[in-house]
Amino acid sequence: MNKDEAQKIKESVFHRIAVTVSQRGLAFPQTPVLLMVSGGSDSTALAYLGQELADAGLVGPLAMLHVNHQLRGKDSEQDQEFVQDLAALLDIPLFVCQINVPALVASSGENMEAVARRERYVAANEALASLCQHVGAPVEAGRVFTAHTQDDRVENFYMRSIVGTGPGGFRSMLYANGRIVRPCLDVSRQDLRDYLAARRALGLPCREEADGALWREDATNAHTDQFRAFVRHKIIPVAQERNPQLLDTLCRTMNLIADEDDLLDQMASMIRREGVRQIDQADPAGGFVLLPDFGLNPLPLKRRAVVALLQEMLGSECRIEAASVESVLAQFGPDGAPVSGAVANIQGDVAVSSNKKGVRIEPMRAYRSRRKKDQ
Repeated sequence: MNKDEAQKIKESVFHRIAVTVSQRGLAFPQTPVLLMVSGGSDSTALAYLGQELADAGLVGPLAMLHVNHQLRGKDSEQDQEFVQDLAALLDIPLFVCQINVPALVASSGENMEAVARRERYVAANEALASLCQHVGAPVEAGRVFTAHTQDDRVENFYMRSIVGTGPGGFRSMLYANGRIVRPCLDVSRQDLRDYLAARRALGLPCREEADGALWREDATNAHTDQFRAFVRHKIIPVAQERNPQLLDTLCRTMNLIADEDDLLDQMASMIRREGVRQIDQADPAGGFVLLPDFGLNPLPLKRRAVVALLQEMLGSECRIEAASVESVLAQFGPDGAPVSGAVANIQGDVAVSSNKKGVRIEPMRAYRSRRKKDQ
């Protein structure tokens, strides 16, 4: 790669990232930004790009977070050392968090990836709060940048195609989900690797391994016994044989789905405002009452509204089961009116009951307590 080619690649990737950040309002010139950096190619590129965004005045103060999940023994320690050197090279403050994920999985029996993800974002929220406090900004103003790319988004699309998904699922990843934002969703993993190679070709500061590698490679990415790796290595390459521009094509499609999904969400929010009453105004986990008129709305909007209500009750990390949504909607008869006397137990600990006043969704303990008082 000559220097002219390298400069074009570097400028192109940065421009696409900058446009995504600016046009989608992912961050602003004063926004404190926490960069999540594992040491892989995507997040290593994110560290350099974050510095470029800050230098260009597009984002505010930076910090980095590395979470050592202690999953790969010595390799995990070397990942951490790599990121520490990278932070020092860029003069970006670094938070390091070590979490014994295998021990947590052994004690809880939960899925390894789910535990690692949950703990990673707990650490991110804590680090972001610390960064915001240090720079004198409210934590609500801060953002966490992750390095998810077009590849990750397309992988999610195929994974959901295989196992099924609920309303809006085929939009795949959101550009922004609260304070978590994904500025790299309009570039591919190869784009980011080309960006790293371009930096080296231009003689810019780079953290290199002894063998010349510009990032740390996680060997588990090649294992096809994991669902994501199976999709990444077995399904997507076959699809790309038919359409080499698969990533761009499918991401454009997902953005069209997202536009319509946003509109339906707005409509679902409207029927929620008009047809739902929160039982405990101070605590969404206390439950909701779906008023009789709620049942008169179109089924797709009712379904979306119920998903949002259950998510609010049970927390963002809880997977809302399709059967639970259908159980709630089944409390309304063919004429849209509530079916008096019907009761269902969903999500393991949530009671759904109905009478002529509406459909009530509440914790099972609250339902039982209320029934005892009535008796």
